[in-house]
Amino acid sequence: MHALIVVAHPKPGSFTHALGRRVAQGIAEPNSLHTVEFADLAAEQFDPRFTAGDVGAHLRQIPKPDDVAAEQARIDRADALVLVYPVYWWSMPALLKGWIERVFANGWAYDDAGGKVIKKLQRLPVHLVASAGADQRTYARHGYFGAMKTQIDHGIFDYCGARVVTSELLIQPDATDLNVLLDMAQRIGSGVFAGPGQDSVTKAA
Repeated sequence: MHALIVVAHPKPGSFTHALGRRVAQGIAEPNSLHTVEFADLAAEQFDPRFTAGDVGAHLRQIPKPDDVAAEQARIDRADALVLVYPVYWWSMPALLKGWIERVFANGWAYDDAGGKVIKKLQRLPVHLVASAGADQRTYARHGYFGAMKTQIDHGIFDYCGARVVTSELLIQPDATDLNVLLDMAQRIGSGVFAGPGQDSVTKAA
């Protein structure tokens, strides 16, 4: 089985990248036949801007842009999609949001046919690993994590039919040792290709 891990952080030495590497270790652990591909959106200089070309492709007036086609092919090769990102302004970074806006396009992720939406990514399990800079009390008091799940888990992935198996918020301020969160990321990776009835469904840290 093959996983695509998408990381959205501009610094290769960031905690977000460290989390992504530990997820990968969990997926491709010793004696595992699973493989991993990284999409480092910042290092690859993916352009998140939704342009007139993207609008034309959405309306099926012109072919999809080449970079969008390449990202869709990456996902098509994958048996699971893992997104690892820091929380910016109580959501995902603009770089990752733009990747989703451009790549999860009409005709590929879904079909909007006369007002009836056909979900086209029902085969794809998704694992979300977000790194939080505010403490759990802040998230709970304002309902931020619930709002993020509504916006991202339901609003994006359920719209396309992709099943969110893991939706984890790794809260840095509450961790006495960041290795605990890194170990958690590796456990998430170990569960990405868990057998039937063993899905790694997680809750807020």
